[in-house]
Amino acid sequence: MTAITLPANGWRPRPYQLGAWGALERGVKRLALAWHRRAGKDELCLHWTACAAMQRVGPYWHMLPQANQARKAIWDAVNPMTGRRRIDDAFPPEIIADRRETDMFIRFKNGATWQVVGSDNYNSLVGSPPVGVVFSEYALADPQAWAMLRPILAENGGWALFISTPRGRNHFQRMMDFARGNDEWYGEVLPVSKTRAIPARVIEQELAELTAERGEMEARAVIAQEYECSFDAAIPGAYYADWLNTAEQEGRVGSVPHDPSLPVFTAWDLGIGDSTAIWFYQMSGGELRVIDYLESSGVGLDWYAARLRERGYSYAGHTLPHDADVSELGTGRRRVDVLRNEHGIHARVLPRTSVDDGIQAVRRLLPRCRFDATRCERGLDALRNYQREWSDKLRTFRDRPLHDWTSHAADAFRYLALGERDMTEAKPERKPGIKPFTREWLFAAEKETTISKGYYQ
Repeated sequence: MTAITLPANGWRPRPYQLGAWGALERGVKRLALAWHRRAGKDELCLHWTACAAMQRVGPYWHMLPQANQARKAIWDAVNPMTGRRRIDDAFPPEIIADRRETDMFIRFKNGATWQVVGSDNYNSLVGSPPVGVVFSEYALADPQAWAMLRPILAENGGWALFISTPRGRNHFQRMMDFARGNDEWYGEVLPVSKTRAIPARVIEQELAELTAERGEMEARAVIAQEYECSFDAAIPGAYYADWLNTAEQEGRVGSVPHDPSLPVFTAWDLGIGDSTAIWFYQMSGGELRVIDYLESSGVGLDWYAARLRERGYSYAGHTLPHDADVSELGTGRRRVDVLRNEHGIHARVLPRTSVDDGIQAVRRLLPRCRFDATRCERGLDALRNYQREWSDKLRTFRDRPLHDWTSHAADAFRYLALGERDMTEAKPERKPGIKPFTREWLFAAEKETTISKGYYQ
């Protein structure tokens, strides 16, 4: 039998990668690596996976933030130094029994498997649970994927590697802070100024090109984020990051407890076969106090109704998006009717409004907001990272949001802002027998009130 040496094809860790590789060889099972662009993050993880799969039979996953990124970023990616696909560099043919191009799946001769997947559909992945997972570009990934996999890997003794460049102060930044102070983890921030892996003239040229394309401020933010691994750099293309940074600086993100003397409002984004998100807030004078956030998927309206009851809040009103007033295929029922008739949740349905209009409403509202940092953590992360879609072809951001894990929280908050704007600014024409939707009137509304197109009648 021919002996196979792994890592394959003569690969060895670069000098600045030795710390992470050594931690893996010592048996550390949780690594968080904030390394600069082109530092070889995925390459190291692929070679480690090859070694691990030959020592322990089981499923291994390489997760990208979105499934539609996986083929280009990993499966079809070519190493410019060798001219081979990166997966062929790491997984030599001598250890492969079967390869499925369509599924981006490899079965090894010893029975272990490896697959490229997306963390955006983590709850739809089927098969045996993994024993090793790489979270690539984790700063952009849905953190709920790790929340689901953490107990699985804890039970089976599996490992997890989190690799990324920073994207603001979000779940990856908190993980990095934890990892660097915990003996069971290995956490490392490697800026290019430390590795010297990319010549300064190359970065200077990229800065000049980015400045010509996107302006000096955004160009410097990209360099600080991608090469110097700054968690404080502005997030290019982000809609609300600057407003939330200001809120933090002004002390408006912290402890915001529920005030039992004030009623609670909610704003929903209703998913169909997707996540549903709900913001909970109270009004105190001119301040909007965001006290809670809820998001889940794969459950029905009855589940969300139960969660609202469990919180014990005194609700004064609920805001739903325009599509809650549309009859669903299959049942013929409107979700606004289901909430009212089956769960006693009397909600207002917003009229259809453009996304841009809603984004501007959010930006006008945020200076009046105060957020509970703990109960709204996931929602705040989503708002910070909600951003425009990037076009590789045009080398610019499109005038529309990227649809990813941040969309549900951002959409629900957009509906919150539009609902508040309508209550405080709009003066709809009064029709005979119909009262306009105002917060003051809402407080006195009876539970039996019915809802019609944004008005209580």
